[in-house]
Amino acid sequence: MIKLLHTADWHLGQTFFEYDRKGEHAQFLQWLREQIRIHEADVLLIAGDVFDSSNPSAESQRVFYTFIKDITAENPNLQVIIIAGNHDSAARLEAPNPLLEAMNVTVRGIVKRTDDGEIDFEHLRIPLNKGGTCLAVPYLRQGDYPESATYSEGVQAMYKILFERIEDKSQPIIAMGHLQATGSEISQNDRAERTIIGGLECISPEAFADSLSYVALGHLHRAQRVSGRENVRYAGAPLPMSFAEKNNKQGVTFVKITDKTEIERLEFDPPVKLISLPKEPLPLSETLAELEKLPDGEINATSPFLEIKVRITEPEPSLRNQIEKALEGKAVRLARVEAIMVQNEGRERIISYEELQKINPLDMATDIFKRKYGGDDLPENLKGLLQSVIREIN
Repeated sequence: MIKLLHTADWHLGQTFFEYDRKGEHAQFLQWLREQIRIHEADVLLIAGDVFDSSNPSAESQRVFYTFIKDITAENPNLQVIIIAGNHDSAARLEAPNPLLEAMNVTVRGIVKRTDDGEIDFEHLRIPLNKGGTCLAVPYLRQGDYPESATYSEGVQAMYKILFERIEDKSQPIIAMGHLQATGSEISQNDRAERTIIGGLECISPEAFADSLSYVALGHLHRAQRVSGRENVRYAGAPLPMSFAEKNNKQGVTFVKITDKTEIERLEFDPPVKLISLPKEPLPLSETLAELEKLPDGEINATSPFLEIKVRITEPEPSLRNQIEKALEGKAVRLARVEAIMVQNEGRERIISYEELQKINPLDMATDIFKRKYGGDDLPENLKGLLQSVIREIN
């Protein structure tokens, strides 16, 4: 029997609209340490995007390597297998391998090539201490896979060749990957979970042989199985990375492999909640009234992050100032203001407060004048007066 814990997409070092998330990540990692101990895991699989940036801060790296040191000291028989994601620097992640391997930790970020230029498939095959094999395939960039007509075909060929080269298929075989699988669900309007190259990199679940014991995937932040296959799964991110992910269930996946594969979801309750108000965009006056209902209190490290959606018909220069005043004394942290601007013929355009600030005042005045006076352009004398006022203010 082999017991696995599958996790991914930690994004250590992420700032949430300029708020530091170090405390949130620390609580998740402490919780994960406890799950490893409680469930007596044999293998910890980390399926990519350990860091939020390819150039993580020294503090983010300290948090990560301290966690690795702690779990391997506390669980001497634990095997850790890590692959690089698209946010990680493959070379940076692999660099400490000589030290990590002495701690029973294996990192795969780079697809190596032999002296004759062929892919070193053996490098991606990791023997499991309790018997079996892990196909540790990191995020594949162009040229990392066997020569193929498309990216998708190349990735499928990679997994097929790796699987076929395993001589003893009677032992458990696990595959890892950091990719977007066809049939998976993406959070709507989620920039944190964006597809790569417009979705051209979607990989068919057929890439993973039916006889694989388990496939541990990373990249998508919503925990889910793929195309109805119980043993092909995304672990999901341990923290919501954007407001589009506020309703996701966070945690890790616990897998027990005997003569069959048993899968259990272990849920982690993030210490900081994400709130979007109002539920449906309202005019500014009604939005401010909604904010008054928020609980009073001191702001601290666990205060919820707040997203505000407000409906406007024209640019409102004092929008954020009015919102910040309404939030004085409220136990929330303002993260984002999203303005839904209703334009001619009822069309809606979503713009952020930052975009509102960048609107040229002359363009703003011209747009309002046209809508008020039936499409006529702003007279030249008014343009001149407005431009002189803008120059004076600047």
